[in-house]
Amino acid sequence: MGRSVKKGPFVDTHLLEKVEVMNRTNEKKVIKTWSRRSTILPEFVGHTIAVHNGKKFIPVYVTESMVGHKLGEFSFTRTFKGHTAKGEKTAPVAAAE
Repeated sequence: MGRSVKKGPFVDTHLLEKVEVMNRTNEKKVIKTWSRRSTILPEFVGHTIAVHNGKKFIPVYVTESMVGHKLGEFSFTRTFKGHTAKGEKTAPVAAAE
């Protein structure tokens, strides 16, 4: 279930303050954050935010199409190694018989 419209989007205050300061001074530097739960606001567009995935920081360049999503959606926590081929599964079974 989503968050109430009355409350508005959730953003950690420390992250929002850093972005507002950078917007006022027209700076462009990477902001490191552990806040995967924060919603991306229109003020974040054009900035690079390094989001922690549990092991390292993944740089995420924020575009307009990301507004409304969470930062954690763009910093994956699991590594997909691929599916096994169909022939690999059946070959050992046939050799065992």
